[in-house]
Amino acid sequence: MTQPPLQPGQVRPDRVRVAIVAQALAVRLGLRALLQASERIEVIGEAASLPLVETDLRQVDVLLVAGSDALLQALAELQPPPAVLLLADNPQAIRALWDQSGARGALSVEASAAELEAAVMALSQGLWVSDPYFLRFLQPASLAELPAILPDGLSLTTRELEVLQELSQGLANKQISLALGISEHTVKFHVSAIYTKLGASNRTEAVRLGVQRGLITL
Repeated sequence: MTQPPLQPGQVRPDRVRVAIVAQALAVRLGLRALLQASERIEVIGEAASLPLVETDLRQVDVLLVAGSDALLQALAELQPPPAVLLLADNPQAIRALWDQSGARGALSVEASAAELEAAVMALSQGLWVSDPYFLRFLQPASLAELPAILPDGLSLTTRELEVLQELSQGLANKQISLALGISEHTVKFHVSAIYTKLGASNRTEAVRLGVQRGLITL
């Protein structure tokens, strides 16, 4: 049976209502395209910052925030607040926003459409969601037994961790580019960043240091 057409401003009751906050227009458009590929999600608002979202946030099920948006005070005024899904590659920024915003989800900005959909649906059901890489940064400070990532407060991004994992398998740059779906030039860039952050001079040393610091899954 065909569903009746929606009136302007209406959302199908079986869909999760999402609003997007991201400073860059290209990021907002990209996230909207990924989310609207799902038949279970409806994007009902988007803006460069939270105060500019025209949609009534009390009608939003999941608020997706890309970057370190200044949303804390505005969120505190919402009763009840929507579930917040943070997108970033900087664990420190994720931790700061997580602690202050009451967020229940954290993913990499490079999350796929399937990962975004799964996270949004889980959050809409009251669950907590996190990229495994972010988990160590979202634990209470009392869990000091977790190994430090890198000296000098540095950390590897999600993509750099993926490249490091492929390095541990002995793959060449071209093989890594095919495995991760990125260009060979991008792989070289990530490998260079890994060397710098780990203080390694070659692949063997990078892998050894990665194993020592718990960055590589064996």
